Amino acid sequence: MTSSTDFALEIQESPKRRNVKNEKPDTLDVHERQGKDFLTAGEMDMVLKASRKGKFGSRDHCMFLLMYRHGLRVSELIGMRRSDVSLDEARVFVRRKKDGLSTSQPLDGEEIRALRAYLRTRSDDMPWLFISMRRAPFTRQALNYLVSQVGERAGFAGLHPHMFRHSCGHALANKGTDTRLLQDWLGHRDIRHTAHYTRTSAKRFEGIWG
Repeated sequence: MTSSTDFALEIQESPKRRNVKNEKPDTLDVHERQGKDFLTAGEMDMVLKASRKGKFGSRDHCMFLLMYRHGLRVSELIGMRRSDVSLDEARVFVRRKKDGLSTSQPLDGEEIRALRAYLRTRSDDMPWLFISMRRAPFTRQALNYLVSQVGERAGFAGLHPHMFRHSCGHALANKGTDTRLLQDWLGHRDIRHTAHYTRTSAKRFEGIWG
């Protein structure tokens, strides 16, 4: 029996907004004037665990994992094709939007297992990596709705897809990732966008008191 969440996804209803503002201030330090726009690694683990539940758990978990690990924008995720993934070589081609740097990136063991589990559920020959129950490409509206529903399930009301990208940037910065390497991983053309993550990283302040 199809759940109400699955039904809502299939008719692709637009998600109800939860006080999310669309305005985009001109300065690059917009994040500094907003509230927390990312999840910690531990919080993201809770979201990934919650994404496994439901009729399409293997698909949802795979989408969320790739979106987080590779800092994917919505358009980048739903635009992925099966040919972008090579499980034998453990690589995924990330085609960046907004004139970003597109790169071939490694897949770790967890991602490969998630992809294999999901692809085993596919019996079609459609080119898109992620599809809906109606065998159509995922839409932005459907992904927004799915993320908000899984977020509530995990205890994070108001979760939206772009927070996965920010969470990726902060997680890698906290691991001490070089700013230039992080810039290329996220596909930023302007390093000032990347610097936000390294400037606010807790790792940067470790040992400041000796």
